[in-house]
Amino acid sequence: MNIVLMEYYRELKGYTYEKISELSGIPIETVQKMFKGEAGLADREALQALEKVLKPERYGNEVRETGAYEVKKKDYTLEDYYALPEDQRVELIDGKFYEMTAPTTGHQAASMEICTQIFHYISGKKGKCRVLSAPVDVQLDCDDKTMVQPDVLIICDKDKIIRRCIMGAPDFIIEILSESTQKKDMFLKLYKYMAAGVREYWMVDTDRRKVIVHFFEKDGFPTIYGMRDKIPVGIFDGELEIDFALVEDTLADIGQ
Repeated sequence: MNIVLMEYYRELKGYTYEKISELSGIPIETVQKMFKGEAGLADREALQALEKVLKPERYGNEVRETGAYEVKKKDYTLEDYYALPEDQRVELIDGKFYEMTAPTTGHQAASMEICTQIFHYISGKKGKCRVLSAPVDVQLDCDDKTMVQPDVLIICDKDKIIRRCIMGAPDFIIEILSESTQKKDMFLKLYKYMAAGVREYWMVDTDRRKVIVHFFEKDGFPTIYGMRDKIPVGIFDGELEIDFALVEDTLADIGQ
């Protein structure tokens, strides 16, 4: 975990340096130096202690098997997924169900603006890729234990687009974080997407006005941008830049 991410997660949890020192057992002076990049990042023990304090306790809102769900000892599969009531929105990840609440107006506005910019770029280039937005099922691992619904995705292999879902990993995914999904999106799905072969993954935090960019085809840590930045899309070699000032203006128009 690099300094920028540590600072972001510190803000996410609302921790002061004093609180981090108390929870990690690291002297306050060392904590402050580490966050400033002045010392300590080479100390694996101290870094691991900070990561333990800053990482979330759980990944998301796993559905409890009560009420409409029978208690099952085995993992859920796509058979269970397709048997759910139509009004029950969940994602299936490694055999576990995770609830999906209805998106906010800000979430939808941001998604539409991002999709519009991507669509115009691809259309103008007469490109082979396609941009899609939720709800669309993605059978990420091509197995029967995972089905996700990314907020925005770009798929460049048309053979992966079948009638009922996307079969396999998209090239590019954006998740717009919400209070109920941010832990799942920032950790569980991050590693799932990376392992499945997604080339690039962005997380848009509209509350904190940040965009976290993971370009898995390049080594190194993710980059964090502000909501007024023009952010290059790595899979298009930076030719496409998403202008987040337009996203910010859209959010401002609806008071968010």
